[in-house]
Amino acid sequence: MTDEVQTTTFSISSDDGATDEITIPSGLVDLVAEGDQTDAETVGDVMLLSFASRAHHIVHHGEDADDELEAQEERVMELFEERFGVTFGEATGHQH
Repeated sequence: MTDEVQTTTFSISSDDGATDEITIPSGLVDLVAEGDQTDAETVGDVMLLSFASRAHHIVHHGEDADDELEAQEERVMELFEERFGVTFGEATGHQH
């Protein structure tokens, strides 16, 4: 049955020239897409949400967050708000 599920592969590249590919079920991309987003925009949104969520968890619910890690978390939250037009707390209902 899982062989019948269509997938889409996305390529990721970084400023240092490194690349990777990720393959995910196409239906999941469609499920989380908002409006007329492209598949790439949808994956970008999920990726930024994931990084913001993980950074938040490490800084606010983990142990031993240093100044550098807190600065990284603050910056990803700024980027989150720039992309989505709301704060991470407003988007997730998770306020501190």
